[in-house]
Amino acid sequence: MSAGLQTPFGRSDHSLGPAEGQYWTKSPEATMYYQVLLQCIQSLKNVEHWLDKAETHAKAKKFDISVLLNGRLAPDQKPFIYQIQSACDYIKAGAAWLSGQTPPKHPDTEQTMEEVRERIRKTIAFAESVKEPQYALASERKVSFSWAPGKVMSGADYLLQMTIPNTYFHLVSAYSSLRHNGVDVGKMDFLGPINLIDA
Repeated sequence: MSAGLQTPFGRSDHSLGPAEGQYWTKSPEATMYYQVLLQCIQSLKNVEHWLDKAETHAKAKKFDISVLLNGRLAPDQKPFIYQIQSACDYIKAGAAWLSGQTPPKHPDTEQTMEEVRERIRKTIAFAESVKEPQYALASERKVSFSWAPGKVMSGADYLLQMTIPNTYFHLVSAYSSLRHNGVDVGKMDFLGPINLIDA
């Protein structure tokens, strides 16, 4: 592609989009949306390590892992499994709606540890399939909700007011449930990998 070619999204010297022959403009805005979703994805990946520690704890204490999967911090709080399902939903929805797609349907049927892991993995697989150029028009997207008929949110508001806070609300709730029930997880387990480089 020659530099400065006019495309449906403005002038571009960058890359092909997801559909063959469809060009996208690389922009700092698209990069910002992409990187925020990448961070949410990494936080969800960290949960697999929490689950490893949960299984180790249950085995050492000789109780069924379902106790932890159904654990909660308060009688009126949703259980651990629900918290993971919800975090997955907000991440896949953010990746989908902000890239102009419809989120894949994942029924909330998980009951076992392996089923929870599979829910996490298929959420990550979908979210990672959305590439940076697909977020080029994210701020211009309009997201609607079944519980707010006649209302929409802009893509920018959806990212800041729905995707980010809801993802971390549910991940913190899940983490805190495990910690409360004796699983040896700490701050570094929540943060995950940190890239340090030579000064």
